[in-house]
Amino acid sequence: MKRIVLFLATNLAILFVLNITLRLLGVDRYLTAQGMNFQALLVFAALFGFGGSFISLAISKWIAKRSTGARVIEQPRNADERWLLETVRRHAERAGIGMPEVAVYPSPDPNAFATGMNRNNALVAVSTGLLSSMGRGEVEAVLGHEIGHVANGDMVTLSLIQGVLNTFVIFLARVIGFMVDSAMRREGERDSGPGIGYFVVSMIAEVLLGIVASIVVAWFSRRREFRADEAGADLAGSTNMIGALEALSRAHTPSALPSQMAAFGIHNGGTLAKLFASHPPLEQRIAALRARGQSASRISL
Repeated sequence: MKRIVLFLATNLAILFVLNITLRLLGVDRYLTAQGMNFQALLVFAALFGFGGSFISLAISKWIAKRSTGARVIEQPRNADERWLLETVRRHAERAGIGMPEVAVYPSPDPNAFATGMNRNNALVAVSTGLLSSMGRGEVEAVLGHEIGHVANGDMVTLSLIQGVLNTFVIFLARVIGFMVDSAMRREGERDSGPGIGYFVVSMIAEVLLGIVASIVVAWFSRRREFRADEAGADLAGSTNMIGALEALSRAHTPSALPSQMAAFGIHNGGTLAKLFASHPPLEQRIAALRARGQSASRISL
């Protein structure tokens, strides 16, 4: 909750600064003179920008279960499921979070993901392909990686970032559309309200700005991935975490996770351009863990 309050306060401050900046530049006066309610648009953009992001976060567990066919382990049916529950419980206790739901979903792709509204009510799921292709030490590291995402509050953080960017996309797209439409129309036509140019330009601007926003979110996601790898190494050992990443590198299997879950998986397929990738290249992640281990060794000496 503290993370959400601080982030919302920061975002409100950003919107306030944007409001003041546009006033100083005279943009608000121009838009008002052309018939646009500047303040109402800003409120509308914030409500829809954050609203959509938080609704998506609130139903993320339900979406994850439905889209992947994940089966939550409520009563272990065998020794492997019992081990999964015990391992997640141990990691959660060490990370200081509530016990997440643990699920297995059918997929030959060796992968896993974590999602949920908050760190004490999360879901950690692993694929059947991951369980069949990795040893227990490597699976333990993958589970530690996902617990790291939960403990670090990555789901909430990325949703808040997405909310801010959504707000700017909605707001700026409509401002651009209104300005272009006003410039194209004759003086007498402006009293009749926005024309077709406004809607066309707004839609195009929203698509283009949305692409830029996706790049920003992907950049933040890649930064969080390194921290989750460190959590996996701390909880299960660097050797196991590096081994898990090397196993993923050998698999060369495109990720079968839905796009909304991919940012919180252990591995994505690498089929997207680097700017849009939610995960750094596996080689970079392995190199970062090895450099971290070497640094720790030098300090201990």
